[in-house]
Amino acid sequence: MDFNKLKKDFPIFRIKVNGKPFTYLDSAATSQKPESVISAVSDYYRKYNANIHRGIYKIAIEATEAYYKSKEKISSFIGSESPDQIIYVKNATEAINLVALSWGNANIKRGDRILATQMEHHSNIVPWQLLAKRKGARLEYIKINPKTGLLDSNSMEEALERKPKIVAITSASNVLGTINNITEISRKAHRQGAVVMVDAAQSVPHMETNISKMGCDFLAFSGHKMLAPMGIGVLYAKRGLLEEMEPIIGGGDMIRTVGFDTSTWNELPWKFEAGTPDVGGAIGFGAAIDYLNGVGMSNIRNHEKRLTKYAMGMLNGIKGLKIYGPSEKEAEKRSGVISFSMEGIHPHDISTLLDREGVAIRAGHHCAMPLVRDVLKEPALARMSFYIYNNKEDVDIAVSALEKARNVFYKR
Repeated sequence: MDFNKLKKDFPIFRIKVNGKPFTYLDSAATSQKPESVISAVSDYYRKYNANIHRGIYKIAIEATEAYYKSKEKISSFIGSESPDQIIYVKNATEAINLVALSWGNANIKRGDRILATQMEHHSNIVPWQLLAKRKGARLEYIKINPKTGLLDSNSMEEALERKPKIVAITSASNVLGTINNITEISRKAHRQGAVVMVDAAQSVPHMETNISKMGCDFLAFSGHKMLAPMGIGVLYAKRGLLEEMEPIIGGGDMIRTVGFDTSTWNELPWKFEAGTPDVGGAIGFGAAIDYLNGVGMSNIRNHEKRLTKYAMGMLNGIKGLKIYGPSEKEAEKRSGVISFSMEGIHPHDISTLLDREGVAIRAGHHCAMPLVRDVLKEPALARMSFYIYNNKEDVDIAVSALEKARNVFYKR
């Protein structure tokens, strides 16, 4: 696979930023979209825009079939048992909230423990804080080693021995790049009677996902981080859990019967998809899955490992720059995310100066304020993150821009 050619499939890279070629290094926030995805969405709105499940005319049937076909593609992509276990939501955030509001409200009682980790995105912290407050439960955290960016094994064992009802964990950190061993953690959590909720927003787009091998009970991810449109994401859950859970939004399509006093719910997955869905987004998601399958997820993972190792080597050559998370030698434990700081330069200034060179990186706490502020003891971090359209030339441009930024501040 020649990854250098893939960039041509993405129209946005034809633009210039501040007169410079556009170098995009913020795919951990959102990915760019290939022409095939843009065309799939456009074709839907141009040729067969109709509400699904409601019409028996030609384009309504076509839209319904395309919508369900996208679920079949996603189900196969993550290795789930059935497309009926794929619930469409707006994003991973909504998926996690759905679990907290439905499963959590029914199963968490006063005094129960909810377990997360110190490296979680706000989306996998705040819903559990709200649930703990509603129910009088305790939210606890598995500690991490700030030097290595890895989970503290002793902290994890001690926390699991306290028998949490649910373990909420990211499969890959959007700050540290740390890849957690979900298979092992799921096994240990189940041994203690817990269910496992995985935030997979940073892993499903970048590496092969096999839900049966992972062993988790819930899995959440977002389309916009894997070439699909914004506004659509997925909650996967084991069938038994979905059948027991109550819907949290009522309305059209999620019902089987409605009376003035009572209603009954539709079958899976429609029970959790009230109202008109994002049909165009779903069709775009299906096109994104086709594109990723064409490239090959193992190819993507290997490409990102090589690129990340190269980038870390180049960044380590910049005086005063510090990288957070697993070391360059631990490529298997790191995704294509590199967060860093530069001595004497605020990350927001780094990002601003790189933008002048046409380079887009992230700056801030990356929706992981407790990790950045309280564990890493930093006010903010700069972050570059890679995807299939990036190459060594992008890294070289970014490193050159960082050297310029350093010279600007050290000349003052």
